[in-house]
Amino acid sequence: MSVRHSPSFNSDEKEKGYTQDAVDVAEHAPEAVIVKRYGPLGPILERMFAHGVEARGVERVPEDQRSSKNQYNNFLMWCSVNTVLTTIPIGVLAQEYYTLTLPHAIATIMCFGALGALTVAFISTLGPQTGLRTMMIARYSSGYVGGIIYSVLNLLTQLGFSVTAVILGGETLASINPGTLPLVVGIIIVAICSLVPCFIGYEMVHIYERYAWMVMTIVMLFLWGLGGKAGFDINTQKPLEATGRALSGDILSFGGIIFGSFSGWAPVAADYNCRLPVDTPSIKVFLLTFFGLWIPICFVEILGAALMTISDPAFADVIAAGDTGGLLSQVLSPWKGGGKFVLVLLSFSVVANNIPNTYSAGISAQALGRPFAMVPRFVWVFLAFVTYTVAGVAGREHFSEILSNFLSILSYWTAFFIVIVAEEHFIFRRKNGPLGGYNLEDYDTPSKLPVGIAGVLAGCFGVAGAVVGMSEVWYTGPLGMDAGADGYGADLGFELAAAFAAVMFPPLRWLEIRLTGR
Repeated sequence: MSVRHSPSFNSDEKEKGYTQDAVDVAEHAPEAVIVKRYGPLGPILERMFAHGVEARGVERVPEDQRSSKNQYNNFLMWCSVNTVLTTIPIGVLAQEYYTLTLPHAIATIMCFGALGALTVAFISTLGPQTGLRTMMIARYSSGYVGGIIYSVLNLLTQLGFSVTAVILGGETLASINPGTLPLVVGIIIVAICSLVPCFIGYEMVHIYERYAWMVMTIVMLFLWGLGGKAGFDINTQKPLEATGRALSGDILSFGGIIFGSFSGWAPVAADYNCRLPVDTPSIKVFLLTFFGLWIPICFVEILGAALMTISDPAFADVIAAGDTGGLLSQVLSPWKGGGKFVLVLLSFSVVANNIPNTYSAGISAQALGRPFAMVPRFVWVFLAFVTYTVAGVAGREHFSEILSNFLSILSYWTAFFIVIVAEEHFIFRRKNGPLGGYNLEDYDTPSKLPVGIAGVLAGCFGVAGAVVGMSEVWYTGPLGMDAGADGYGADLGFELAAAFAAVMFPPLRWLEIRLTGR
């Protein structure tokens, strides 16, 4: 990738009254800008920053302020984020909604999971190369306005992930001793625990995620062992599984959910390695991220699918209900008090999963534009915490419906977003391409960024592809219906969203560059 740096500040900044010194301070010492901006509150903010609260938000990280110390967190962080309770119910959906046998569930998880992990691994390579957060990188393909649209979508995505996390964590806490801890209180406890590292910022996030996977990997092995002892039966779903086109439809629909469970991390992937040195090998970042996602998510989602095949009659009611919390309680019941302790660990494991949701929600809020960026990052983090906690309390009785519909829809927009960013990078920003690289000094200068018409229109075509291919409880597109059988559609939403955007973006972008020069 070629990177071009502006030797001096541009005319837009002159018009707004900026000076080169002011621009440099904003990048190199964002805490000084914030302290000065808030007048009487400045001394309080200064003390917060002095005690470790992160001041930097969406500002680019200059090369001289980067460090290689979190390099292997490209692997360890994603292990911690996904070796958690919230990953288990995704595997449970294979039997609960699609009646797939365990072999078909495993194959779907591994194949669609690999495709999703590829997308996140690619986006993660852009963090060290640019020093920018993912939503700021999107401006180089879709312009300032397009970047705002993606920031809104990403903000909703992270809040949606957070809602599912706190609901499941709260449910599990409340199920340990039924009747003693209200579900609402459980949700609030989990949400507060998620808030603390995100409020402090980048360094604390990396410290927590560097180690959280260790305990939870042991817990997941416990669940595998206890589930195996209770008796997995790979043929238990065989009489219920569809055949022919109906089976293909179920696999495609479940595959869309699996893809979404991976690709949902793509819009935040660069947020957590943008402080790595610019010369960090991209292939190293790519592989660490890919396997940091693919190994733990497959390991835990397959566990969820396997637990639904337990043949012990004592599990019949919880399996029929698709109750993940009840299922785990039943698996751990032979350990009595020890099993309850493991449930506590599982409940709080969602904190590791919810930290990037909460942290990146704050970043996405700042990426909505300059007025939003003026509000300190930790304020947006706190507002995100309040929003998803209230939403979790309100939607606490509908976890499975929220999860299945949310992940399917999530896969649609992330699919065309990734395609547009990738085509911009490999076609138009390559060293010998039409634009010859990224002018990183212009990340917040609308007149220097692309107009964004090509990116926005390609995104609209992606939405059209999703609409004609999607298959949800509340709507099935014509192509989705044709791909299924017996009155049930097959969800082709993310595939067609990606394909439509991939076909339309290059000619539209070429025309945009031809007419505008940027």
